[in-house]
Amino acid sequence: MSADGRTWGGRFEGAVADLTLQYTAGMDRDLWEFDIAGSIAHARMLGRQGIIPAADADAIIAGLEAVREQFRRGEVAWRPELEDIHTHIEVLLRERIGEPAGRLHTARSRNDQVALVNRMAVRALCDDAAAALRELIAVICDLAERHAADPMPGYTHVQRAQPITLGHHLLAYGEMLLRDRDRFRDCRRRTNVMPLGSGALAGSPYPLDREMVARELGFDAVSRNSIDATSDRDFVAEFCFAAAMTQVHISRLAEEIILWASAEYAFVRLPDAFATGSSIMPQKKNADVAELARGRAGRLVAELTGILVTLKGLPLAYDRDLQEDKSYYLAAGRTLIPTLQIFAAMLPALEFDLPRMREAAGQGYALATDIADYLVKKGMPFRQAHAVVGGLVREAESRRCELNELPFEVYRAASPLFEPDVLAITVESALAARDIPGGTAPRRVREAAAELRALLA
Repeated sequence: MSADGRTWGGRFEGAVADLTLQYTAGMDRDLWEFDIAGSIAHARMLGRQGIIPAADADAIIAGLEAVREQFRRGEVAWRPELEDIHTHIEVLLRERIGEPAGRLHTARSRNDQVALVNRMAVRALCDDAAAALRELIAVICDLAERHAADPMPGYTHVQRAQPITLGHHLLAYGEMLLRDRDRFRDCRRRTNVMPLGSGALAGSPYPLDREMVARELGFDAVSRNSIDATSDRDFVAEFCFAAAMTQVHISRLAEEIILWASAEYAFVRLPDAFATGSSIMPQKKNADVAELARGRAGRLVAELTGILVTLKGLPLAYDRDLQEDKSYYLAAGRTLIPTLQIFAAMLPALEFDLPRMREAAGQGYALATDIADYLVKKGMPFRQAHAVVGGLVREAESRRCELNELPFEVYRAASPLFEPDVLAITVESALAARDIPGGTAPRRVREAAAELRALLA
């Protein structure tokens, strides 16, 4: 290490320009916990394998534990000239234990050291995201069970389509978020391969026990190819994709909350704790949490795009471009996880106007499909039934009434298959009729919520 703290300074005579130091500074200052844990495991293995003296390994481990406490107490000041978190830790260790600190970097390169820290950090973010999703899905299951039989209009093309229940609607987001949780768990599995021991790109000439280090650090396996291990950032892109997809799902839910809270829908009242007002219009209550979550989907799409564009033209093995990887996955985690946490807190506080939703569920000719199904069950081909009911809708529109407000004589004139019981078709009967797995019948909604909850266990 050179006098100015550069780990690579031996080959250089002149000083590095301040602009260069600033431009090349790492974005990894928050990753000290992972770097120290990796370094402790590496030092323990070096000592046990006799690669460095056991006494030096013990001194390094004790010194690193002391440095970790410095970080935990917030006593470490960031020094831009030290380039990155790895150098900060190495300098702090040298200040504590002196010459033995120089043996810590034996049998490793900055390349496999960085790859290790990235994998540990992304692994932890996958765990945090999966845990936050689990809590949010559990909240959705609670709400779905509570509202399993509460009708609301279902929409396609933002037009009222068929009656559904609020519980059924909410469970659709539960299914999306369960897939998201599974993506993070899959990402974790692929991330959880230990690269340390790959060196700069060619492996190590020392008798390393890579499996020992992997076990200590909780990795499932060690990497098979040293070139790939030091240059692979698929796991970063995969994490960013999982984060972007999750935020997009949250954005869709946010959009519905925003619409439902409007006077035009009036399906939900926003709790004061998760809304803001207007600086000029005293009556306003704005869905700012939902709006910001919707807006921040753009950030996460940008992080995914950023890492993919960074990777697309890189030759093997390591290139300094890869330093940018941390900015993408750290920013993705900082955006996504608080979003999941605040939605888990906000959703139970929403005040649904259930009578209003029930009324809307039967409006806009939402029962038209059920009337067509009535004719089909009496033997009429569906396409013919579709045309017959389309004529009834036109008649109801001309009379400015709903389908169930038409006189029975109008139904009988449209088809002799109609009996007076057609007027008994209601929102509740429409819901009850869809009593199949995946349907909106209340008992099926309760079953689906229970199954989804079981998958979280």
